Amino acid sequence: MSELVTLADVLAAREALRDVVRVTPLEPSRPLTALLGGPVWLKCEHLQRAGSYKVRGAYLRISRLSDEQRRCGVVAASAGNHGQGVALAAGLLGITATVFMPVGAPLPKVTATKRYGAQVEFAGTTVDEALVTAREFAERTGAVLIHPFDHRDVIAGQGTVAVELLEQCPQASTIVTGVGGGGLISGIAVAAKALRPDIRVIGVQAEGAAAYPPSLAAGAPVRLDKFRTIADGIAVGRPGDLTFAHVSKLVDEVVTVSEEDISRALLMLLERGKQVVEPAGSVAVAALLAGAVRPATPTVAVLSGGNIDPLLLLRVIEYGLAAAGRYLRFTIRCGDQPGQLATLLSLIARQRANVVDVEHRRRSPRLRLGEVEVDLSVETRGPQHSATLAAVLREHGYQVTFAAAEKD
Repeated sequence: MSELVTLADVLAAREALRDVVRVTPLEPSRPLTALLGGPVWLKCEHLQRAGSYKVRGAYLRISRLSDEQRRCGVVAASAGNHGQGVALAAGLLGITATVFMPVGAPLPKVTATKRYGAQVEFAGTTVDEALVTAREFAERTGAVLIHPFDHRDVIAGQGTVAVELLEQCPQASTIVTGVGGGGLISGIAVAAKALRPDIRVIGVQAEGAAAYPPSLAAGAPVRLDKFRTIADGIAVGRPGDLTFAHVSKLVDEVVTVSEEDISRALLMLLERGKQVVEPAGSVAVAALLAGAVRPATPTVAVLSGGNIDPLLLLRVIEYGLAAAGRYLRFTIRCGDQPGQLATLLSLIARQRANVVDVEHRRRSPRLRLGEVEVDLSVETRGPQHSATLAAVLREHGYQVTFAAAEKD
């Protein structure tokens, strides 16, 4: 345990960051409170400077560099949030910064990182691959690598989130937060367990990029062969050595959530909570909504970031609506007769469903002579309404084939 970050480290970080970071709000969540039967609060780190908690650890790490190290500048690897935190912190401290981002990183995150003053370069297709290039750059130029999670200062800086939220909600019984490399949950666990030994700390990973469950089972960090998720902010292929030591000793549980769970959570936060959160920032809420964890309340869920590409937001909203049974995409096969399309649309309208778009196809190798296919996207009021609509269509003789999201 001597190698781990301590509460004293986190409290020192709190003082160093006092005039740099915002004390982000703690907001009640009525939908989650109703679901869990006790108070649920949202720690709104998506409202932090640069749009995520990352500036906490980045600023602390960079502020402690020597004058000679500062002259050489800093380098980082990031899918976006850590890069923005490093760029902002370096700018505040008058230090040059280079950030390597994966090819295909969200454009808004790339643009924001540049606007904070960093030089952005692209390398690889994942944060892990970008980190390799960043290390090479550091060795070649003398720039100091600001690791996204696996450093004591970074962990201590992120731990200030827990100090704040326990001041705001001292009666909290459970803290739930997303996990990528593990810097945030490590810092939170250090502070929370020292201040409140009885509190539970639960981590959440996207199931398509979940390196911690197999690592914890193996007793050492395990690298994933491949990983993919809409939650790019926590898409990390291997836990850090230092963060793994913290998580394995201090964190009570790490669970996973599906892409559908994440989409539903993002939609609920937007629709009911008026919170614009990125997929990685919503996984704690996803775990609560999906029942992946049933925590003692009061519970605090950390919304870790809000830097989402508007185009991705549109897709995720549609995906979330589909997963919630409120947005159907399906194909109707019927006879090619005059007025057939009008009849179909009238039938849907009588069921009080709203047609979003329609595509009418007469030419397809799948069709028999005299048949047409109609692709429709339809808004409904929920799963029961969707099931009723499908039943009515079939009762009227239509062959209905739903898209994959609805079949699942």
